[in-house]
Amino acid sequence: MKITVIIGSPHGMHGNTGRLVEEVMAGLGAAAELELLDLSTLHLQPCLGCDACHKSGSCRLPDDYEMIKTSLLACDGFVLASPNYIFSVTAQLKTLFDRSSSLIHCLALEGKYGAVAVTSGGAEHDELLRYMVRFINSTGAQSVGSVSSQVSGRRSFPKQAELFDKARELGSELCRCIREQNHFPDQAGYRGSFKARMKRLVESRRDDWDFEFQYWQEHH
Repeated sequence: MKITVIIGSPHGMHGNTGRLVEEVMAGLGAAAELELLDLSTLHLQPCLGCDACHKSGSCRLPDDYEMIKTSLLACDGFVLASPNYIFSVTAQLKTLFDRSSSLIHCLALEGKYGAVAVTSGGAEHDELLRYMVRFINSTGAQSVGSVSSQVSGRRSFPKQAELFDKARELGSELCRCIREQNHFPDQAGYRGSFKARMKRLVESRRDDWDFEFQYWQEHH
């Protein structure tokens, strides 16, 4: 199985979030083909709102977005990781989310599974976790769970052994859900209503958004 790990920390894998992600990846096991995408080393420009992706299926900005999108489309599951920056994801990860508008309109990651890893200087994670899980569901994918923690120092955490066990279990759970094609009924309501909303939206723009309308005709 193919797993894409996307880390949005400006410190990449050298910071606290990277340390937690290392344990999630350790839980994936040898059977997983892993691709790590460190947004701190990639070039992503802010979305221009030009509608090119809706019309053609491709973004016109000359950066690394299309490579990241290709990895997400090819994977069986993915991990999203970010520190908490003022109640939300980092600018790096938010830029990726904004650029993923067409993936969301098309629910192009339907059938895939996602997991979330979050760190913070304080202990407030709930708002950020909900946001990241909502992004996963809005791409059509299902969330298998999350791991989060306050930090206690450089690449260290309170109750670290217990946290790392949970992180490895999350990686293992992601692989298990992919193998067994698990279904999460608690996410079905949101995913169903969001899918109906995107269907109405794309159909209402069928004369402008050629790619997305055709995608819906062929895949949903």
